[in-house]
Amino acid sequence: MFKGAALTDLFLQIRLGGDQALFRLLNKLILETNGATDQAFIDEHTHGYEEFAEAARTADWAGTLAATGLTQQQIEEALRMVLASERTIVCWAMGLTQHKHAVPTIREVVNFLLLRGNIGRPGAGVCPVRGHSNVQGDRTMGIFERPAPAFLDALEKEFGFAPPREHGYDVVRAIRALRDGEAKVFFAMGGNFVSASPDTEVTEAAMRRARLTVHVSTKLNRSHAVTGARALILPTLGRTERDLQAGGEQFVTVEDSMGMVHASHGRLEPASGHLLSETAIVCRLARRVLGDKSRTPWEEFENDYATIRDRIARVIPGFDDFNARVTGSAGGFALPHAPRDERRFPTATGKANFTAAPVEYPALPEGRLLLQTLRSHDQYNTTIYGLDDRYRGIKNGRRVVLVNPEDAKALGAADGSYVDLVSEWQDGVERRAPGFRVVHYPTARGCAAAYYPETNVLVPLDATADTSNTPASKSVVVRLEQSTTD
Repeated sequence: MFKGAALTDLFLQIRLGGDQALFRLLNKLILETNGATDQAFIDEHTHGYEEFAEAARTADWAGTLAATGLTQQQIEEALRMVLASERTIVCWAMGLTQHKHAVPTIREVVNFLLLRGNIGRPGAGVCPVRGHSNVQGDRTMGIFERPAPAFLDALEKEFGFAPPREHGYDVVRAIRALRDGEAKVFFAMGGNFVSASPDTEVTEAAMRRARLTVHVSTKLNRSHAVTGARALILPTLGRTERDLQAGGEQFVTVEDSMGMVHASHGRLEPASGHLLSETAIVCRLARRVLGDKSRTPWEEFENDYATIRDRIARVIPGFDDFNARVTGSAGGFALPHAPRDERRFPTATGKANFTAAPVEYPALPEGRLLLQTLRSHDQYNTTIYGLDDRYRGIKNGRRVVLVNPEDAKALGAADGSYVDLVSEWQDGVERRAPGFRVVHYPTARGCAAAYYPETNVLVPLDATADTSNTPASKSVVVRLEQSTTD
């Protein structure tokens, strides 16, 4: 008979946005513990230690307890576990990245690992959990609105054209550009842009200002119904379907969050004999649009994806002998990683940099809650497979808001009652998500949670993380109002 197993030795139900404060205090306590730091590693491999240590020593218990909602006993127990660990990995996902102070929070996590030499040590290190399959592989291949000059130089040398050097748009800036008429064409390779983006009403209005919207997609989604003046939906093969081209059956490659690259072969018969692969669509568009102006062998690329991998091997570091290694008996390969492999740090200082940012955490007005958007169990990104959430015991419904029972009592929100969620931000615009059922749930005090994309309407477009410009979807100040829907 199968039964559950313990997931954690210690679970800290931290207040939304309190992570930086927690790690800052842990770092102070580590500094105050004799023999707890790896001084040899710090001296040889890091920069900025003294400035960081000075800032860390200012951390105080009262401020940290207020920011995190934890008790001193809980934090001291966590510290004991940290000090007993010879190898520490810190994993995080969008719960850290989708706050205004996300970047200094993650830098404080890095400080925490550097203090005890947990970078470049087997079984230790940073582990950012990506929000989508192969998103890391996209970045490795140069999918970035601000590509490095070295990448552009290599691309120019290999293909004999001058790639544009001006920066492009990230998601938030792309929405602004469409809204303001600076961008006229939207072309999406997969995804569900409208449902995945913040400030739904603003995003939809921006999309409708485009002259042309194009989606290369495996299935229909909401974004296909929010179009520019003209719209195209280009159906394509899914990665699970066989991809037969003139050069034979093809495969693609993917990269996981650990920097491992392996082949991905489709096994299923295509849904239609008329479907083109994503590669074929791009190559055919390039041939039609660029014509003789391009010396790139687009037809060759379409017929045999191995020829693309040969060119990747000459442009992207770490992909030498790409075809041979991805088809070899090992089933793939690990990309080089200087901090992990050599304790070498390709930074301006040549070392791992400690940082000393001021500690921040979200302020919460009286009578308000701090909302995070999240996924249900029966959901993969914006694709919803069912109305249940076995993680949290929710059945037959997604328009629910999880509220701590004590907060709900103070706000007069009975379990099972219906409310409208109204977000509050500095622009004074009312953003409302109506008709949410209140579920009493052990969230941290002052914090609430609800599913996206239903609550993306509450996230202001301009509420983003400093530096990264990521939407701050995990710290939305909301008030609960009696439902305006039946």
